[in-house]
This record gives sequence, C-alpha cells and structure tokens, in this order.
Amino acid sequence: MPLFKLEHSRTAYRADFVFYSSVVVILAVFLLVDSPRSQRLEIMSLTVLGLLSWSVIEYALHRFVLHGLQPFRRWHMEHHQRPRALIGTPTILSGTLIALLVFLPALLWADLWSTCAFMLGLLTGYQIYAVTHHAIHHWHADTAWLRQRKRWHALHHHTQRSGCYGVTSPFWDYIFGSTRPADAPTTFNKGKFLPRKF
Repeated sequence: MPLFKLEHSRTAYRADFVFYSSVVVILAVFLLVDSPRSQRLEIMSLTVLGLLSWSVIEYALHRFVLHGLQPFRRWHMEHHQRPRALIGTPTILSGTLIALLVFLPALLWADLWSTCAFMLGLLTGYQIYAVTHHAIHHWHADTAWLRQRKRWHALHHHTQRSGCYGVTSPFWDYIFGSTRPADAPTTFNKGKFLPRKF
C-alpha cells in the first residue's frame, strides 16, 4: 500500500480516525496526570485557544490551499468529483505537516505543557472536522445541525462559484464574505443533496 495514496482502503481511511483520536486521548491523559497544578488554568486556556485556532486553520486550508495551491488543488478536485470516495490526506503526510508546521514551532516558543495543551485543542478541532466531513458525505442527516452542515457543504460542492469553505462552522465564511446566496442551486431530497440543472 503506497504511503501517499489519496484514495484509501477502508482500513487506511479508518486508521486516520484511530490515529488522531489516540493522539488526542494520549495528550489529554498526559496533561491531566503529569502537568503541574500551577499551570492548569493556563493549560485549559491554551487547549481552548488550540480548538478555536483550528476553526480558522480549517477555513484557510480549505480555501487557500485545497482550492488554491497545486498539487493540493488537483487532489481536492478529485474529492469534488467523487465525494463519497474515501479520499483524503494520507495520515503520514498530515501528521508530518502538523508536527513540522505546528508542534515544533510551538515547542520552540513555549514549554512542553503549553505546546501539548495547544496541540490537544488543535487536534480535537481537527478530529471534529474529520468526523463532521465524513458524516456530511456518508451519514444520514438525523439532526438539525448535521442537516445544516450537509446543506452548507452541498453549496460548496454544487455551485459554479467557490465558497462555503467552513465544514464545521460557517463563521469564517461570513467574516470573509465567502457565503453563497440562499437560492444556490441545490435541493435537499431524502437526506441527499442534489444539484439543480443550470
């Protein structure tokens, strides 16, 4: 199995969820058990900061990297063409990028506890994003929140203009003006979004 294959087997696709869930649990236990009591408030604050940071990172990655930079744009278009296929960033690539671009710089800037707390929040946000994106494409929408996220993502997939980049939240789309009009060309039919004919 190639390490950098974009379309995954079911096992490799699920391994990504298992890997990041395990890292989140390990970080949480590490911080709960070993962190100095005097830093608990700081650790909780940095965890929340990491979680909130993921929100803007999710938006920026989707808008400016996955829809802007090659080869990521070409890879992401494959997902747009086959949204139910098990296509995603290989775990070894995402893990390496997170370690090199976030963890190591944070560790140079702060102590181990602060870095781990920030990473706990960031990776929790990433897991929420990954599960939400999977649910949008593969689960039946049985809650109002998931129906709303499915509709928003359908606007992203099925309009001629790009927009609606937020997967877990529309917040940054509203801030940066990348929303779609209410009459965008999609319809909701029995839990599935279908493009209207143009």
